[in-house]
Amino acid sequence: MQNILIIGATSAIAEATARIYAAEGAKLFLMARNEGRLTAMAADLKIRGAESVTTAPFEANALDTHQELLERAHKAMGSFDIVIIAHGTLGSQKAAESSVEETMRELHTNAISTIALLTRLANMMEKQQHGTLAVISSVAGDRGRPSNYVYGTAKAAVTTFSEGLRARLFKKGVHVLTIKPGMVDSPMTAGIELPGMLLAKSEQVAQDIVKGIEKGKDVLYTPWYWKFVMIGVIHLPGKVFKKTAL
Repeated sequence: MQNILIIGATSAIAEATARIYAAEGAKLFLMARNEGRLTAMAADLKIRGAESVTTAPFEANALDTHQELLERAHKAMGSFDIVIIAHGTLGSQKAAESSVEETMRELHTNAISTIALLTRLANMMEKQQHGTLAVISSVAGDRGRPSNYVYGTAKAAVTTFSEGLRARLFKKGVHVLTIKPGMVDSPMTAGIELPGMLLAKSEQVAQDIVKGIEKGKDVLYTPWYWKFVMIGVIHLPGKVFKKTAL
């Protein structure tokens, strides 16, 4: 039985991951904004085999509430074997371009709040000297593309922060996994025109995450082919790249 904390638990990827761990008899602590969805999830996960499911409302940008919530989760479970940070928003790039407030909101939700959580969790897990801290970043953070550079900037910050944290916590017996999904068929991407051949199901991504944690991977591109897609994007010459609409 594993003690697993999932933050942003009602996201499609997080819920699919929680179902896998529930079937393995894990003890789950779920945090998310939507309390109604959390309650429904808890009931479903118990039916699927979870040892226990505890829930708590969570507001990503209320940074001053994070420590108390994390301590409550830690006390309820005794220790963290796995922590998954999965909250975030996919705002409008066009809206952000015309609004400083919108840009700051997206950066705060997708970068600052995540970094705040990682800082607090790192200190807690360093003391227990074991466990995995898995954070969902994105392939969008690999290069600033005109179609989503505000979101990409936030995810690049998370990726860089996680890399430094990985090197720090490795020496303390704690594993840090950076998860970089490509385009996923989920409520977050609803209404956005995306190429079907590159669109993954959240269940597929969840399976990759579980396997990545088990194998002790440092960075996980999911599905696997996004690693090679992004190699092409990263190495596209600047003179050509700036003319694209990627």
